[in-house]
Amino acid sequence: MAQTNKKAEKHATVGEITDAFRTSSAAVVTEYRGLKMSQLTTLRQSLGQGASYTVAKNTLVRRAASDAGVTGLDGMFTGPTAVAFITGEPVDAAKALREFSRANPLLVIKGGVLDGRPLAAAEVDKLADLESREVLLGKLAGAMLGTLSKAAYAFTALPAKMAQLAAALQEKNAAGAPAPEATSDTAPEVPSDTAPESATETTPDTSESEPATETTPDTSESEPATETTPDSSTESELATETTPDSSTESEPATA
Repeated sequence: MAQTNKKAEKHATVGEITDAFRTSSAAVVTEYRGLKMSQLTTLRQSLGQGASYTVAKNTLVRRAASDAGVTGLDGMFTGPTAVAFITGEPVDAAKALREFSRANPLLVIKGGVLDGRPLAAAEVDKLADLESREVLLGKLAGAMLGTLSKAAYAFTALPAKMAQLAAALQEKNAAGAPAPEATSDTAPEVPSDTAPESATETTPDTSESEPATETTPDTSESEPATETTPDSSTESELATETTPDSSTESEPATA
């Protein structure tokens, strides 16, 4: 009867540890040799509600890990073994274990498992160096809040800047309004100044009518017409020259 009860107790213990492996996001294997029960109680309290610290025989823990499908931890189940099953934030539990081991060097962190992947002791220490999820979420929320605050300030300042810009443009337009009046006053003066110049410019145009006087030499070019008179006189001379010819021709007739 006593042996049957022991077997039942071992079977129940293996079942509990198996469920703990399956339901935990991470587990850290430790050796607590030399620690007192009061120190273990302090360790459990430091882990908080997001983790449980279970002391069990290596054979039972090894069998429970095998039943849960966890591999890579068999070499860690030596000496007085206790496993911290973590259901909360793994980083917070790793920090608590490391701080306790620094204050109580008898606690030895051998390794663990995170999301089904085995971890060495150095990896557990690196996990403790990370910031917790709450801290990261707080930083993310702070960054988002800062961005939203900047955006809100920008949206709030935009109408004021637009109003300032509109006022500046209005002042600039008001300052530039007299300038067109000055130009309008001087505008009529420009043609009055240019009018005499145009009048004086017409005088050389009249002098340019000199080509009209050049037509007088054209009348003198009629001299070839006078040259025809000598032609008529020569013709008369020719006519007179013919008269002796007739007289000479009449001389044989008298003979």
